[in-house]
Amino acid sequence: MQSTHLDELSDELYRALKDNQAISPLTERYPELTLEQAYQLQLRVLARRLENGERVIGKKIGVTSRAVMEQLNVEQPDFGHLTSAMLREEGASIAVSSLIAPKAEGEIAFLLKHDLCGPGLTVADVMRATEYVMPCFEIVDSRIRDWKISIQDTVADNASSGLFVLGDGAIDPRQLDLGLVGMTLELNGEVVGTGAGAAALGHPANAVAWLANTLGRLGMSLNAGEVILSGALSAMVPVKAGDNLRMSLGGIGSASVRFI
Repeated sequence: MQSTHLDELSDELYRALKDNQAISPLTERYPELTLEQAYQLQLRVLARRLENGERVIGKKIGVTSRAVMEQLNVEQPDFGHLTSAMLREEGASIAVSSLIAPKAEGEIAFLLKHDLCGPGLTVADVMRATEYVMPCFEIVDSRIRDWKISIQDTVADNASSGLFVLGDGAIDPRQLDLGLVGMTLELNGEVVGTGAGAAALGHPANAVAWLANTLGRLGMSLNAGEVILSGALSAMVPVKAGDNLRMSLGGIGSASVRFI
């Protein structure tokens, strides 16, 4: 794919983000789009956001379940960037009109106290570098029309990131087995999802180690103070105006959000 096409697509993705208008799948128009080029698009759009006052405050890891990997025909997760404009407070009210096709996921978030510079990092390294873990809602959204995404489409679209909400609990991750932590997700008071930490690559710290090692091979690191979303623990839940969601993590705490 030519550089001019990457310029055009990054402009199109940025406009879709700012205008809340979905666009047709990139890979339908450019089937030769590679995963490397998709990450280039992601970084180009991110640069535009930073130029307009946003700050990078963390990363998100996606495609952490075997089912989603098989759906997208890939053998590894993907990642995107979290910016200051994406963070919402616990119990926040989010306008559905500010998004395109939002869905909610319950996750375990890691707050780092030390840098993580891969490759070669292990789960033990991640645990030592983590100040605490928190319950989190990721509100995923897709600028690609009708969620018709390949792995290249979602990567270019910042791993289908929308917003995220950090909950009201925080705990030292060494105090419990994160792989066994249970999650319950409720929509309007009804349980619609359950899961455990093991849903994220067998252990959520595995997902963070994967990301740090992947970035390390690119000459990048995860930095102290960053928030890392380690991956969904159950299926995505579509949301609409009037919906109230709550998720709880055993031994950690809960998070809630409502949509208006």
